[in-house]
Amino acid sequence: MVQEIKVWDPLVRIFHWSLVATFFAAYLVEDDWLSLHVWAGYSVGGLVLFRVLWGFIGPQHARFSDFVRSPWDALTYLKEELRGQAQRYIGHNPAGGAMVVALLLSLSFTVAAGLVLYGAGECSGPLGGWLCNRSGWLPEAAEEIHEFFANFTLFLVVLHVAGVIGSGFLHRENLVAAMWHGRKRMEE
Repeated sequence: MVQEIKVWDPLVRIFHWSLVATFFAAYLVEDDWLSLHVWAGYSVGGLVLFRVLWGFIGPQHARFSDFVRSPWDALTYLKEELRGQAQRYIGHNPAGGAMVVALLLSLSFTVAAGLVLYGAGECSGPLGGWLCNRSGWLPEAAEEIHEFFANFTLFLVVLHVAGVIGSGFLHRENLVAAMWHGRKRMEE
């Protein structure tokens, strides 16, 4: 019988799947249903803030100190994974840790630009009072930045899923299931 260890706490798992749902809701409706887009965007922002806080005070495998490594470590891990020789990690591997940071940053820029766009372009939201009726360049610039980072985030998501699949095959474990139930098999 394979022994398992609890790795992902319930809040990390709820955060992860809530972020998936809210990001894709915002991305797919774009501004066709502005209210849904805005509320999904607020939710993404709140989730990102929670994850940053949880990265400092959460349990071991949720903490940034457990998985944020140098870019060199992440690249080395990726090279080893491509050769089929990468070390297995109970928590995030170095490339996964880099992806967490990249996704959080990209989502932060997406939300920040969205808030500026909503404030300057729609005179709404928490920045509406400050940014309403600004010159035409601000809403246009915010819209370009917002769209760029939303698309860049989607690109990162595709890389993330590819990395999860690749690492899962290499180490013969279902990492998607682990993010549902929170357990992984113990070290071999």
